[in-house]
Amino acid sequence: MDTVTKRLIKELKNLQHSPNEQIPELHPISDDNLLEWKAVILGQEDSCYKGGRFELAISVPKTYPIQPPKIRFVTKVCHPNVHFKTGEICLDLLKTEWSPAWTLQSACMAICLLLVQPEPSSPLNCDAANLLRCGDELGYKSLVQMYVNMYAKNN
Repeated sequence: MDTVTKRLIKELKNLQHSPNEQIPELHPISDDNLLEWKAVILGQEDSCYKGGRFELAISVPKTYPIQPPKIRFVTKVCHPNVHFKTGEICLDLLKTEWSPAWTLQSACMAICLLLVQPEPSSPLNCDAANLLRCGDELGYKSLVQMYVNMYAKNN
């Protein structure tokens, strides 16, 4: 068994023993391929993402955990650091700040934190970032809530 397979099996076992309420789903898409995962993260109760369920697609490279996984939003989300069309996430942890100490679960938790702590100076969604940079927090929250209601609510 190769290193990446051993590591992912260990992470999967840890997930089963220590589930996280913020991440109700985190698992391989199929038993045949441990390199493609699906995650669902929940919007925090005290945020404008409240009530949202956001699906993430995770592609694990064969060099994991030395190299970070590629994670993108499948669910459309309005956020300064998420590309609205592609779901690409701008987060240092998923690029230059990755460490093998991180796991898929901890990377998903970092994305949960990013939702409530946006970084408008490094935007992939300029419209959302500009609202925050101009101090229009009410406009930003209203826009986010509209998109949560349109795309991230369980129907």
